[in-house]
Amino acid sequence: MKIKYLSVSICLMACTMVASSCVGSFAMFNKLASWNKRATGNKFLNEIIFLVISPAYAFCATADALVLNTIEFWTGDNPMAMKVGTTKQVMGQDGKYYAVTTKSDGYDIKLPSGEMITFVYDKKTDSWSQIQKGKKTEIFRFNADGTIQASLPNGNKMNVSPDENGVYEVRMAMNDGVFFALR
Repeated sequence: MKIKYLSVSICLMACTMVASSCVGSFAMFNKLASWNKRATGNKFLNEIIFLVISPAYAFCATADALVLNTIEFWTGDNPMAMKVGTTKQVMGQDGKYYAVTTKSDGYDIKLPSGEMITFVYDKKTDSWSQIQKGKKTEIFRFNADGTIQASLPNGNKMNVSPDENGVYEVRMAMNDGVFFALR
């Protein structure tokens, strides 16, 4: 009997750790509800659509509560709440501000010098590319096995894991095995 209460207590504690006591914008749930309200011009048809897709509401609410709102709590931004066409001033590691404009397929970044760099996501190839001075260069693509194929400046490509170790491997390959850490 005590083991049952112990497991329930552990589950409840884990849930409180994941939720981080944050009440976020519930952007995914609200986008679904907003779409459902405007799906047709008839409120009765919209209600039927609601009843049919009600499991989607449960999924969106759970994803918002456990993942997206937690990200919003710690970073200040909810990935689902980003609106196309909005521009945000972001301070870079160099202490300068960059204007980042959200697009439907990526981002436009205006450097402090006035130069523009565009990052574009291609759904067909599941890859991200950079467009700078009219030249498009693939940065990386997602592989079916969960790894990432990184494109190096010398034209070589390498498969790495999508974590800190993978980033480290790419940095080492780009800098000929020399890695400088700045504070």
